[in-house]
Amino acid sequence: MDLAVGIIIGAAFTSIVNSLVKDILMPPVGLLLSGVDFSDLYVNLSRESFATFAEAEAAGAATINYGLFINNLITFLITAIAVFFLVRAVNHLQVKVKRKDEDEKKQAEEAEQVCPFCYKIIDKRATRCPHCIAEL
Repeated sequence: MDLAVGIIIGAAFTSIVNSLVKDILMPPVGLLLSGVDFSDLYVNLSRESFATFAEAEAAGAATINYGLFINNLITFLITAIAVFFLVRAVNHLQVKVKRKDEDEKKQAEEAEQVCPFCYKIIDKRATRCPHCIAEL
């Protein structure tokens, strides 16, 4: 069940990151680079000439789409950074829980003693052993 939830959340997160890169990050970057649309950057491998990537794609020309690769690379980096910080936060939380458990265990051990007569564990505040009734 956890795996299914993870896959569904991952797919939703991927679409959000794709939209972030395509619709929010890349337009200002393209504007800074003299209005370049990264999705239109390609190398035409055919002998014909095309004005845009859409025309080349419609004609079925062989192309190297390095602009789309740049978009996908940025999407991957954002996703990787988000997953890194998520895993880091979960690990930090696990360490805190483990320390708390260890502290509680240590406090419980400090509140106990061993009866010198029957060697059973008893509370440190006890004045008599509840097992052998010896006075402490």
